[in-house]
Amino acid sequence: MQITFIGGGNMAGAIIGGLAAQGGHRIHVVEHQQDKLDQLAASFGCSGGQALPERFSAADAVVLAVKPQQLRELCLALAPRLNGALVVSIAAGIRLDALRRWLGSERIVRVMPNTPALVGKGVSGLYADAAVPAADREAAEAIMRATGLTVWLRDEAGIDDITCVSGSGPAYVFYFIESMIEAAAQAGFDEAQARELVLATFDGAVELARQSPLPVATLRQNVMSKGGTTERAIARFEADGVKAAIVAGAMDCRERSIEMGQQLSQE
Repeated sequence: MQITFIGGGNMAGAIIGGLAAQGGHRIHVVEHQQDKLDQLAASFGCSGGQALPERFSAADAVVLAVKPQQLRELCLALAPRLNGALVVSIAAGIRLDALRRWLGSERIVRVMPNTPALVGKGVSGLYADAAVPAADREAAEAIMRATGLTVWLRDEAGIDDITCVSGSGPAYVFYFIESMIEAAAQAGFDEAQARELVLATFDGAVELARQSPLPVATLRQNVMSKGGTTERAIARFEADGVKAAIVAGAMDCRERSIEMGQQLSQE
């Protein structure tokens, strides 16, 4: 597959890295910062340039990996060059109706990836209208599968749903990790030990949850004994509304995703 990435930031680099590891793809990057182009070329052997190609082929895939605020201008510049190429947009918020309007094309797949794609553990939610052919869906999924798990969403609103769970979810996990590292430091561990202990604890807990047939709530209860140390900690979390705050924060995230989509797609 000939794949052109427009934008060479972290997420684009993660996808390119996964594709390069698979092999068999011809990858080109359009990026205005020469140092990023040089780094991607050195790391993954892809070609690059600062200008858009004059014309794409209908067999090409074009991945839009720029900031949402830059997408309208980019799409308008791309429209006369696309020549029917498949477009995969990983830009947050921009709705399909706006992308179709700006690009003058129906061959578009929206994707919400997340940052663990950088280590091959990403989650990507994909959506395309029913009119998009199965071959295009398979091509888009193949691109994103290079970075981890892929999930097809039933409707475009699902992009907002997965944003609040997987798209932004790593930040919630990092927030909890930060808190646990701070607790470990207060308990007397140095910074390196605190980080190592907390990361290993998260890694082990996630792997146990993955392998166990038990509900996560049951796994939590299995760590607790009546009147014990874990029960005391969970009681504080419950009293302070930690679980409720996490759920409410995720719903706030979803609401903001909807708002951004409405704002950025109006032009």
